[in-house]
Amino acid sequence: MNQQGTQTALILSGGGIRGMAHIGFIKALQEHGITIDRVSGASAGALVGALFCNGNSTEEMLAFFKETPLFRYNYFSINKPGLIDTDRYYSVLKGYLMHDSFEELALPLHVAATNLQEGYLREFHSGPLIKPLLASASLSPVFSPVEIDGQLYADGGILSNFPLEFVTDKAQRFIGSNTTELSSLSAKHLKNALQLTARVSSLMIYSRTKEKLQRCDFFIQPSGLKKIGFLDKSGIEKAYTIGYDEGSRAILSFLDKERQQAAG
Repeated sequence: MNQQGTQTALILSGGGIRGMAHIGFIKALQEHGITIDRVSGASAGALVGALFCNGNSTEEMLAFFKETPLFRYNYFSINKPGLIDTDRYYSVLKGYLMHDSFEELALPLHVAATNLQEGYLREFHSGPLIKPLLASASLSPVFSPVEIDGQLYADGGILSNFPLEFVTDKAQRFIGSNTTELSSLSAKHLKNALQLTARVSSLMIYSRTKEKLQRCDFFIQPSGLKKIGFLDKSGIEKAYTIGYDEGSRAILSFLDKERQQAAG
């Protein structure tokens, strides 16, 4: 689909298991012959993006998430903040990616991670690959932060859940997949400090994402993902199917608009 000289960037949000919708969307893009030239991702989106840029098939991507344990007893953290020791997943990722290097990927990848000590968003796009991926996906407080260059990094979604900013000057067409749509809440779900804190955090994250989505040529934001828990592995196939179905509709709508513009 890409016009000659036009670079297309795919931006993938965080979202835990809901991020499996990204894989379904990628499947739909491939079926419609839409070429992606680079990927920018946060958290689950960074992991999916890495596997895609590595050349893994959508079937292999799904297999990775299905086979990777979340709460294995020997993964629990000792003397680290967080319930699960994120570094335990290094060998699991290495088994799929083979090379611990951004430069070995078939497509450029941009990964968002949050520096917890200095309080800034860091873009990783060169050098060692696996630790930045683990950092970007280390959802606090479940997963421990990852140390890189003497600093602690965590979930990229904290500061940029939809990292469009990493590719705005590197592509001309932008396609997005956001799996963390904001839901309406009744007052009964805002009755304690934890619920209130979670809601405020969600509002802050989504307000930044909403503006970025409008800058995409087209995007998906499936409402059907709301009932899938962030760490509920039983929802992997459902999220994938939702992403595929929603993506197929969005692609057909976009292609139809392009044809109408070309004809007019």
